[in-house]
Amino acid sequence: MKSTKKNKGYYLISVIMLISSVIMLIPLIMAFFTSLKPLSEIQTNATTILPKEWMWSNYAEAMKEGNWLRYMYNTAFVTTITVVVSLVINSMAGYALARIPFKGREILFFTALLGMMIPPQVTMIPTFLMLKRMPLVGGNDIFGMGGSGLMNTYMGLILPYIAGSFGVFLCRQFYINFPDSLDDAAKIDGCSRIRAYFQIYIPLSKPVLATLAVIKASGTWSEYLWPLVITNKDYMKTVQIALPAFKQETGTIWNLLMAATIVTCLPLLILFIFAQKYFIEGIVTTGIKG
Repeated sequence: MKSTKKNKGYYLISVIMLISSVIMLIPLIMAFFTSLKPLSEIQTNATTILPKEWMWSNYAEAMKEGNWLRYMYNTAFVTTITVVVSLVINSMAGYALARIPFKGREILFFTALLGMMIPPQVTMIPTFLMLKRMPLVGGNDIFGMGGSGLMNTYMGLILPYIAGSFGVFLCRQFYINFPDSLDDAAKIDGCSRIRAYFQIYIPLSKPVLATLAVIKASGTWSEYLWPLVITNKDYMKTVQIALPAFKQETGTIWNLLMAATIVTCLPLLILFIFAQKYFIEGIVTTGIKG
């Protein structure tokens, strides 16, 4: 009897999750079908889901609207460097706050959490001014004047995202779940803290690192406001900055805009497909213990 009720509950949850997934996929599905329609069909008053004429050439046309190879390279490079450096910084900080006892550790941790309470829009202008007035960079003098600093550079795009309070919190909550006996065993074997971090904790950190990588990559790849602020040259555009090019005085070219949007979404979809096993495991195992 209990087994039957359990199976019914399992099937009910599965159906609810399936319906929820379909609902969340509707915008992406509509964007895909819109990308394959001719513009004349989109501009008609009649609403259709499937294209009457399948225009696969829209994808080639969309990629001709600007230097998309450069935009994709810029975004991929910034995202890759940001994710790699973030994983190193956040995991090391989380490890130190979780496994290394030192005076003021809890105060430092809660101070770091304050960063999660501050909207990024509040710190955007100070961050921009610091990067623009970086001394001896981009033509600036020792006082940070006279040049452009880190504007229109990869460093300017990357620096604000290489660390973050959320990543430190996520890693700290993951590492704190390990038993103290693991550290004791490492100490008996003669492992230093650095060696224990690289040889013991990092191999066990695939779930949390995959989770953080997906979240960080998604946020960096999809970022619009910061690249808009720190860059004003075409060769430094990211894909999100390039998408508004399809909005012209005569109106938005919706089929090409949707085609370019689908292309920009593909890398994140592929990343999630390959990392979803560890991503789900990381979400489940992180935050169990405070």
